[in-house]
Amino acid sequence: MTFTRYLAGTALAATLTAGALSAHPLDGITAEEYQKINEILRSTGTVTDETLYPLIELKEPPKAEVYAFGADGPTPDRKATVHYTGADSFREAIVNITQGTVEADAPTPGQPMVLFTEFMGAMTGALGHPDMVAGLAKRGLTPEQAFCLPLTAGNFFTEEYQGTRLMRVPCYQAPSGSNFYAKPIEGLFAVYDLGKKEVVRVVDNGAAIPLPTDPWGYTEEEVAARAPLRPESNPATLSQPGGPNFKLDGSHLEWDIWRLNFRVDKRPGLVISNLDVKDGDDWRTVIYQAHLSEVFVPYMDPSEGWYWRTYMDSGEYGFGLFMTPLTPNVDCPSYATYLPALIADDFGKPLEIPNAICIFERDVGDPAWRHFEVFAQTPEKPLPAEGRPATELVVRTASEVGNYDYLIDYRLKQSGQIEIKIGATGLDAVKGVAAMSMDDPTAKADTEYGTLIAPNLVAANHDHYFNFRIDFDVDQPKNHFGTMNIVPAKVPDDLRRQSFWKVEERAPHSELDARYRLSAAEPKYFHISDPARKGYLGHTPGWMIHHGDVAYGPFDFAKDPPFKRNAYIDYSVWVTPYDPAQRYAGGGFAMQSDGSDTLAEWVKADRPLMDEDIVTWFSAGFHHIPRMEDWPVMSTEWKTVHINPHNFFANNPAMTIRSNQ
Repeated sequence: MTFTRYLAGTALAATLTAGALSAHPLDGITAEEYQKINEILRSTGTVTDETLYPLIELKEPPKAEVYAFGADGPTPDRKATVHYTGADSFREAIVNITQGTVEADAPTPGQPMVLFTEFMGAMTGALGHPDMVAGLAKRGLTPEQAFCLPLTAGNFFTEEYQGTRLMRVPCYQAPSGSNFYAKPIEGLFAVYDLGKKEVVRVVDNGAAIPLPTDPWGYTEEEVAARAPLRPESNPATLSQPGGPNFKLDGSHLEWDIWRLNFRVDKRPGLVISNLDVKDGDDWRTVIYQAHLSEVFVPYMDPSEGWYWRTYMDSGEYGFGLFMTPLTPNVDCPSYATYLPALIADDFGKPLEIPNAICIFERDVGDPAWRHFEVFAQTPEKPLPAEGRPATELVVRTASEVGNYDYLIDYRLKQSGQIEIKIGATGLDAVKGVAAMSMDDPTAKADTEYGTLIAPNLVAANHDHYFNFRIDFDVDQPKNHFGTMNIVPAKVPDDLRRQSFWKVEERAPHSELDARYRLSAAEPKYFHISDPARKGYLGHTPGWMIHHGDVAYGPFDFAKDPPFKRNAYIDYSVWVTPYDPAQRYAGGGFAMQSDGSDTLAEWVKADRPLMDEDIVTWFSAGFHHIPRMEDWPVMSTEWKTVHINPHNFFANNPAMTIRSNQ
């Protein structure tokens, strides 16, 4: 896991003023503002120099004030939500940066994200405990030869979790190369209480499982020592000799028919706001805001060292905190524009992650559209196909959470389509086993819940779920939600053909009716529209979630604690009335949450949806049955949330693309 971060000390202004503002109300908190937040909290006696901050994020102004901004409306006050360590518990304060005041201060209703300081404390505390030292000695290791990785312990609603803040800390033999996960020390882990700063107990199931011996490095030098590299070849590269066609002004981005604002928050990572599209000479609103809401990764191994591995990667760790610098010609083209991300560190100070965002255009190598007209051909004058090249704009980040690396893309098309893409790569989480091949006597038992991917290594079966909160404001905040269901069409009995389908539109009136699973056997599209506007040809203009990658499993959402805490994965699509306090599907406080503050619970109020400002939630997911080809590092697996205009434009927006011929 990469922990190195770069402080933005050189970017700080020498003099801080109470009125320091960003260019847009939804812009991220600036370095000056982070410093000002610290000043306000200290000057009011709210915090001390020893206070730590799991989270500082923008408290957004009301939507009406955001829309009024820049149109002769007032400039909203800049505010921040601050989670901090109090004398006896975590507390939450609302800081008005503009006015220099603390507007609210109370204990948090749950446990905030893991502090980096807590993480390091658990690592060193576990490794220094006498029982851990003894367990390592049984395996012929000293603490200096081990690397321990604190992991969130979930919440299983037992006495152990009451009044505690737990992590479980398994260990690995310290790497001799690049791979920190190649040599797990199976059957040994510590339970560490972050609040008490002490080891609760060490679990040691004996030293029966041999230590893997292969370091399985993945650098080019390490790979070349194992197998010949492929012959050198001519690179197929992307380039843009004339420079970018997009315009970037602070956090405001304009390209082709699109414009948007973006920022980075510590918990969800990249946040896209005010996404508009140009229709002729008019800019029209599409999405008020979209961002990652939660990531749930449950492992399917029921053994004592694995059953609790049910991570909420965004809410417990933070996709913004674990953003990593992007590498030219690996993560993004060399000509991309690279930007830093700014968040707060444990001490509330500004922390800059360099090259955390890349923005680039690319010709995807496919036609945006084409048609070859066979009837227009003559022997004297053959006509080529008429078509246009497809170019897209990509805004990308990458977050490393433990062994996995996740890329998050927002891809905008000249055809008006939007794709939210999730790329999963990195390393499999592996456990040590006795089997070295499937012919060994323990292989069947060793691989009951995973795959033997290398000698002495099993990668456990698991899932990945990515929930996105997408607040469509198609032309205005009050939208209608409906489904377009493909259903059998009734035809006369005497018709020679009997199999037809038609589209049946259905509109849920309240939240409990607006929960959907996707099935190829019952196809449907999800439609968000502006009922107050008559569009072209009399249609109601809208956008639709066309499809996405989804996964379901045999989960018990009522009795199994990890799934009760993440019951939003029971359905892929949910719709709720807009509530700025309901930002994360897994709840405002994911760490050891009990499932009472989640999307699945909010909808039980069954609030009406018609003529309301509504929010759509989508969970993309996949089951991961590991394979040998995943090791020692996995190829990137992409998943998609696909959003299309539907009777929003008068015709194909891509028809006006210029030809490159």
